[in-house]
Amino acid sequence: MTALTLGAQRTLHDLYRRVPDAGGYAAMIAIEDEWINPLARAYEESAPAFGSSRELLQALKEFLAEEEAATANDEDAVFLGEQATLDQFKVVVEQFALDGLTESESLLPVVPRLPYRSGMAVFRVLIDELGCGNDDKSHSQLYRDLLTELGMTTDLEAYLDVTAPENYAYVNMFHWLASRAPEPEYFLGAYTYFESSVLYGFKPHAQAAKRLGIAHGAYYTEHLYIDTYHSAHMRNAIRTLEEPDLAKVWAGVRLTSDIVGSANATATAKAREVGT
Repeated sequence: MTALTLGAQRTLHDLYRRVPDAGGYAAMIAIEDEWINPLARAYEESAPAFGSSRELLQALKEFLAEEEAATANDEDAVFLGEQATLDQFKVVVEQFALDGLTESESLLPVVPRLPYRSGMAVFRVLIDELGCGNDDKSHSQLYRDLLTELGMTTDLEAYLDVTAPENYAYVNMFHWLASRAPEPEYFLGAYTYFESSVLYGFKPHAQAAKRLGIAHGAYYTEHLYIDTYHSAHMRNAIRTLEEPDLAKVWAGVRLTSDIVGSANATATAKAREVGT
């Protein structure tokens, strides 16, 4: 995976949050060409020769099963779920605040890029993410509730100076997938993987929140509930595509697994530093 620099990732995050001028757009392309574009191309070029969406979804099922089995014995997952102190848990929450406070907002532009049936399947997922019209149930509000209980600010700007480059990459990846990737198949593979992997990826977070007596752990438990349905919707979004580029779908799966894994490992490593 191409080395990350904090300066480049922070610049990209800033550019994604506004309409850049010509110079900013050139900078955006340069950072993407140094970071995520080659990663996506490499996974696309090495993708298996899938004969159908069904074959790809079976491969994804096996890939997820391998990851879940590895997570069960992962030292970071055990640390977070069973050992992390409240202050250590707050570091993990802090590292994902840029994403949690804006969750799914950056994904909306992908809908008109998709064929109708596939786009509607994705849109059903995004409606849930945004609370189905109930402000109090949107995932970003659940994150605000969590931050507030932990005595942490809900001001996005406060997290710009403390977020690690790998966690900036986590946020930037979603912008790229929805708005910048050359084809929407990357997004479909990425988000199908993401909505499926959260079902085991968030278990240590939910376990930690319960163990630490955190009342507003619903951000994690809601994902463990609703993402079963979201995973099914995303699989349907892939199935309904006519003549999809399956190598790009698989590239989305693999690059997202890489970036999510790096972000989680970095957040946990920073948490371990607290109190040592």
